[in-house]
Amino acid sequence: MRNFRFGFTVDSPGSQRELAQICGTAEAWGYDVVLAVDHLGPERSSPFSVLVAAAYASERLRVGTHVLNIGYWNPSILAREVATAVRLSEGRLELGIGSGIVKAQYDAARIPWHPFQERMDRLNATIDEVEKLLSTEHGLGLPPLMVGGSSDRALGIAAEHADIASFGGRYQVPGEPPGTLRFVTPAEADKGVEFLRARAGSRADEIETNSFILHVEVTDDRHAAAERIAAARDPHFLVQDAQHALETPFMLLGTEEEIARQLIEGRERYGFSYITVRRPHMELFGPIIERVRQLE
Repeated sequence: MRNFRFGFTVDSPGSQRELAQICGTAEAWGYDVVLAVDHLGPERSSPFSVLVAAAYASERLRVGTHVLNIGYWNPSILAREVATAVRLSEGRLELGIGSGIVKAQYDAARIPWHPFQERMDRLNATIDEVEKLLSTEHGLGLPPLMVGGSSDRALGIAAEHADIASFGGRYQVPGEPPGTLRFVTPAEADKGVEFLRARAGSRADEIETNSFILHVEVTDDRHAAAERIAAARDPHFLVQDAQHALETPFMLLGTEEEIARQLIEGRERYGFSYITVRRPHMELFGPIIERVRQLE
């Protein structure tokens, strides 16, 4: 069984000083990786600029992307950015890449939004092309690769190419507008992990599995929190009912002790040993890292 690793995403730091403070706090709590996100629009930052700055701002944190939207990137430009980031981070880069799920950002930027299978074809082709381009760089190759997604097609690409398979935790709701997303159920997570391992074959034990935690809430009454979330009907965080909110491995509700035990149980059941939380939850989740390591 793999040891735990913990990461967090960072979106748009206001200054180098702010980013340095964030990274310092994360290192103190025991985080392992700081991850830049890839979004377009007001108050957004370049992911590669953020991760290089984070590498300079931290002593030991690895840096990465979680995850790049494939539709934004030409393979040659992406290979140049990756090579630069590998050098400037002194080899601490982990490259995360996915198909993209927020159509509105593509539309606002006038970037074509292609059907799912076309986006997956492009993801697969881009990985091949970037790896080929990086192989021509002196002393460089493809850094540890994370492929993000929960669909069979994304997991199949991860099984073939990735060092890390990141389970995004949400599915598009069929028949609803793009961006209407529901949490993955435990049974669906089981099926996804089984599919990944079957497709990976002899590579299965080499692939680290990442769980992208979408919501963390430390509370003495996890059932009340679950009922409130279910009633909210947030189109980006839909759950079927309160029980769904309590059981999905991509939402953490409860005391620090309950959440720590949920993560340990999730590693045993799904193999999720690399846990990533969103920036708003970084400080809240910090004490849970310590609790997990005490319980292991």
